[in-house]
Amino acid sequence: MKTLLCVATKAGEALDGWEVHMADSLAEAGLLLAAHPVPVGLLAAGEVAPDDQALADFLDAHRQVLWIVLLTAAQAAMPPWRRLVLEYCYDYHTLPIDAQRLRHMLGHAQGMAALGAAADADGAPAAAHAGSSLTGQSAAIVALRRQIGKVAGAGAPVLIWGESGSGKELVAKAVHGQSARCDGPFVPINCGAIAATLVQSELFGYEKGAFTGAARAKRGLIESAQGGSIFLDEIGDLPMELQVNLLRFLQEKTIYRLGATQSVALDVRVIAASHVNLEEAVARGAFREDLFYRLNVLRLDVPPLRRRRDDLGALAEHFFQEFASERAPRVRGFSTRALQAIGDYDWPGNVRELINRVRRAMVMAEGRLILPGDLGLEAERLAMPAAAALDEARIRAERDAIDASLQRAGRNVSLAARDLGVSRMTLYRLLAKHGIAAPSRPSVRK
Repeated sequence: MKTLLCVATKAGEALDGWEVHMADSLAEAGLLLAAHPVPVGLLAAGEVAPDDQALADFLDAHRQVLWIVLLTAAQAAMPPWRRLVLEYCYDYHTLPIDAQRLRHMLGHAQGMAALGAAADADGAPAAAHAGSSLTGQSAAIVALRRQIGKVAGAGAPVLIWGESGSGKELVAKAVHGQSARCDGPFVPINCGAIAATLVQSELFGYEKGAFTGAARAKRGLIESAQGGSIFLDEIGDLPMELQVNLLRFLQEKTIYRLGATQSVALDVRVIAASHVNLEEAVARGAFREDLFYRLNVLRLDVPPLRRRRDDLGALAEHFFQEFASERAPRVRGFSTRALQAIGDYDWPGNVRELINRVRRAMVMAEGRLILPGDLGLEAERLAMPAAAALDEARIRAERDAIDASLQRAGRNVSLAARDLGVSRMTLYRLLAKHGIAAPSRPSVRK
């Protein structure tokens, strides 16, 4: 049975096939909706002013209902009523009532409500996982969740690698939340955000009188994570002199506060993260090799968003719901074109960029549905063919250069590699990449 709430109108009497709940006022309608939620509502404008705050508050509080407003022709021509209908309502019906047309309009609203309920049910499993960056069912994120489950049960240090904005802190929280330490504190620290002169005292604390202004002793951030986990984000930014102290803590499970003569024993799990390659930093002398090996016991790689294309729609919907309180009242969701644009974009800023674009679109969109332009993706989509053409031109030029060099060298790979300024192994890889048959190597006569 189709259900309907009629507010301040007797039109429901003419609607055969509907279970109608009647309310004479907004207050009564609110009580009825609490007791009998309905997908569709019919609201008579009557003598209510379109700028009545009580009406706006009521419609905003019950935005899940698809409202159809009964208006006179004069009211429908008033800008305040038009704005109210556009922002809060599904449609409007001009008085006097045309019973057949109204039934068609209500039936369409009922169908749209059913579609929305089905879409929510279909998307529920994808959003069931804690942590927005872990939302989705792509192969990359499923594998990461499986690895997190294994890592969480151990007590060894964890090193998380991922591009900027890919959700490394949420992965760290997932490791902590699934571990035996979940009831203990989770203390996140951005190593690059603390002034170099304060890192020592912030991480390890200090004793009273350790320096000018130290009027009392203070626990450091590592000590405040006792019984839980400490998350050292951007560990590669930690100054070299502090890396020694952190290494000592990992080895001995003790720290020295600044100005202290006795050590403090701690039970804290270290989870570190970096967007830079720490192995390369070790090679450059920017990161201690012994500390790297102490941290890199259990490693997790967070996939960039471009490797999670199957999750993009679910993530966009997740953030749309998470920041629903910020959206313009008229905005109901994403258009098909917007979802297509989201799927086509490479997201160099990863999850952080997706959040920013969705939040901006929720505020700036002028229609009921978010369009590619609201996300700032229309220009990117137009630029894609040009970028693809440029890539194709580069590949063609590389292949032509290899062919020409092989011809000049008489199909001798060593000479061609020398001509191109690359090693023989690199040239063999380039030949395979471009599908060029490698010259047969001369046989050695015995």
